[in-house]
Amino acid sequence: MGETIIVRQKSNYDTEILGPDPNDPESQELHRVTNIYDLTPYGMLLASLGSCTAVLLNSYAQHHGLDLRKVELMLSYDRNFKKDCQNCEEIDQYEEEINEQISFTGNLTTTEREKLFLISHHCPIHKMLKTGIKVNTHPAKDSEKKKKL
Repeated sequence: MGETIIVRQKSNYDTEILGPDPNDPESQELHRVTNIYDLTPYGMLLASLGSCTAVLLNSYAQHHGLDLRKVELMLSYDRNFKKDCQNCEEIDQYEEEINEQISFTGNLTTTEREKLFLISHHCPIHKMLKTGIKVNTHPAKDSEKKKKL
């Protein structure tokens, strides 16, 4: 089980997301994502991480006057099983992993590229995934439902 997403963002924040064909999940070819429902939950997570990182990098580059014209992130999700098994579903039977490759287009020095790479780790989604986040889910109370209507 694995999935790959590519996020491309220009310095004007024009963003393109490429993902697997929703009509042919076995295809290795990536297509432009035009609707959010074309992504799996894993694809949505990868697209969120990639988009957050791209915005952060472009914002940093603009603020510091760096010539970053485009950033491209290739993100992949995979589930690695600790043992060979057919139907492993227990959380301790596998580890989940996201790999992220970042490339920069622009007239950048080696030092600027290294700094941008370090800045990429400051994306809030990156931090949440790296350190974990507690999620509290509960049914809404009737009084809370009425307030929102």
